[in-house]
Amino acid sequence: MNVSISSGKQKGLQAVADSRGVIAALAIDQRGAMRALFARAMGIEPQSVPDEKLVQFKEAVSSTLTSLASAILLDPEFGLPAAQKRAPGSGLLLAYEVTGYDKNIPGRLPRLLDHWSVPRLIEAGANAVKLLLYYSDRSTAQVNDIKSAFVQRIGGECVAADVPFFLELVSYHDGMDEKAVEFARIKHEVVTAGTAEFTKPQYRVDVLKVGMPVNLSMVETSPTAGREILHTREAAQALFREAAAAATVPFIYLSEGVSNETFQFGLELAAESGVKFSGVLCGRATWKDGVEVFVRQGAEALQEWLRTEGTRNIENVNNRLSAATPWFEIRNVVAVS
Repeated sequence: MNVSISSGKQKGLQAVADSRGVIAALAIDQRGAMRALFARAMGIEPQSVPDEKLVQFKEAVSSTLTSLASAILLDPEFGLPAAQKRAPGSGLLLAYEVTGYDKNIPGRLPRLLDHWSVPRLIEAGANAVKLLLYYSDRSTAQVNDIKSAFVQRIGGECVAADVPFFLELVSYHDGMDEKAVEFARIKHEVVTAGTAEFTKPQYRVDVLKVGMPVNLSMVETSPTAGREILHTREAAQALFREAAAAATVPFIYLSEGVSNETFQFGLELAAESGVKFSGVLCGRATWKDGVEVFVRQGAEALQEWLRTEGTRNIENVNNRLSAATPWFEIRNVVAVS
C-alpha cells in the first residue's frame, strides 16, 4: 500500500539520509552522558564540568566526522556551534527533550527544553526533530497514558510544521539495571511492545530510533560476551525479526553506549536476520573514547584521534549498512504537496 507523505517531511528525510535513502547518521546530542564521561576523565563531579568543554568537543566531532555521515543529531543547548561546523550535504537533526529524567518522579516522564518549540528548532536549521522517550510496557497505565499523549502532542506539532518526527525509544523497567541479566531476559519484549505502540498512526512518527532487542554482550559469539549467555546467535536473530515485525514505519538502530566492535556485531545480527532496518543514529560507539584524549592531551590530540580512530569507527559502522533498506521503500512513499 502506498503511503502519502508531505513534501516538507519528504525533503527533511532526504536531507538526513544518504543517496541510497539510508540514514547513516552520527548522534552527539548527549548531555548528561557526555558530562559523565568528562567527569570520569577529569576526576570531578559531572555538575562541575564546564559547559564549554561539551561545546568544544561537539564542534570537533562535527567538523571532522560529518563528511562521513548523512546527518548529525545535536542538542540546541550545547550543539548549535557544532551544527555550523558540519560538512556540506550532511543534514541536521535537533533534540527537543531535556536530558535525563527526574529521579524523584516515578515513570521517567519526558520534559521539553524551555525556550524551544518545533518551529524554533527549524529556524535553528533542523531538517528533522528528535524526541527521546523512556518506555516500558510494564509501567502503570497512568504513566504510559501520559507518555502516549505527550508523543501525540509532539507528532502533531511536527505535522503542523511539516518536518519529520524521529522518536527515540529507550527501553527500561522500573527497579532493574538495564545492563543486568534480569532486564536482558525481558528486553526483547519491551523493545517489541514499544515498537508496536509508537509506530501506530496516531503518533505521526516518521522514523523510530530504537535499541537492539537483545543485550549484545549476552549473545553467543559476541566480541564482548561474558559469563552470562542468554541467546545463541540464531535465537538473537529471531528476536531481531520479532521486534522488527512490530514496526509499521522506518526504524533505525541506536548504539546504546556499547563499543564500536559490539555495535558492529549487532548490525551483523540485524543483517543476518533479514530485518529491514533503515540505518543508524550512532553516538558513543563512534566518539566516546575521544573524550579522555581531549581531557588528557588537548584539542589537537583530539583532532588527530578523530581523523584516525574516530574516522575508523564511523567507517566501520557505515560498512555494515549495505544491508539497510531505504526509508522510502519501507513506506512506499508517494509525495503530496
